[in-house]
Amino acid sequence: MSLTILVPVYNEIECLDRFCESMDAFLAQTPMPTQVLFINDGSTDGSLPRIQQICQLRPNYSYISLNRNYGLSTALKAGIDHTNTTYLGYLDSDLQTSPLDFMSYFAYLPGYQMVNGIRARRKDTLVKKLSSKIANRFRRLMIDDGIQDTCCPLKIMETACARRIPFFDGMHRFLPALIQLQGGKVKQVPVQHFERYAGTAKYHLFNRLWGPLYDTFAFRWMRRRYINYSIAEKSVFNLKEAHEQI
Repeated sequence: MSLTILVPVYNEIECLDRFCESMDAFLAQTPMPTQVLFINDGSTDGSLPRIQQICQLRPNYSYISLNRNYGLSTALKAGIDHTNTTYLGYLDSDLQTSPLDFMSYFAYLPGYQMVNGIRARRKDTLVKKLSSKIANRFRRLMIDDGIQDTCCPLKIMETACARRIPFFDGMHRFLPALIQLQGGKVKQVPVQHFERYAGTAKYHLFNRLWGPLYDTFAFRWMRRRYINYSIAEKSVFNLKEAHEQI
């Protein structure tokens, strides 16, 4: 088994060095082969040159860089498309969560298709706490997925399941529910939460509220029409194998 940690980055140059120190501490303890994949989402503050330097100095780090800023859902989709390990994780670079908390996740693999964090005693601004509370309550009312903290940026999931996720803008808000939609099981684990180390949040009250509310309706529409099936038995002609036997 192996793991790739996806790290979307948009204008986080002030956090990157400290982030790597924290990630290096995790890499020294992880029980499975692990690599880090930065996804530069069109940063304009010098994050990309710093990421390139980091990847040159650290063999377990690599990166891809998008040609412009697309948003978190697209950055995660690009990361998933470039992952070839058994599992993939997701972690923000703003240091509000610690990669060391991933250590408690491994006990639940492979019994669960996703392990999702629950941020305890959140160290956010009042506006951020209030908007998240309203959005989470509305989401649970509308889709009833049983997930306490769907947007916690500390997740590990099976790569095969992640590749089957139907992607749309705003998808990152529903990752646990999208795993459940496939019949997958999600384990929720309490994790630490810290004040932002440096820089500023990229979202304000309007897009913290309107985006999740709008996307919840989109998810409900998609869930009603989602195709999911299981094979009872099969006998399928394999042209390649037949050709090799000739």
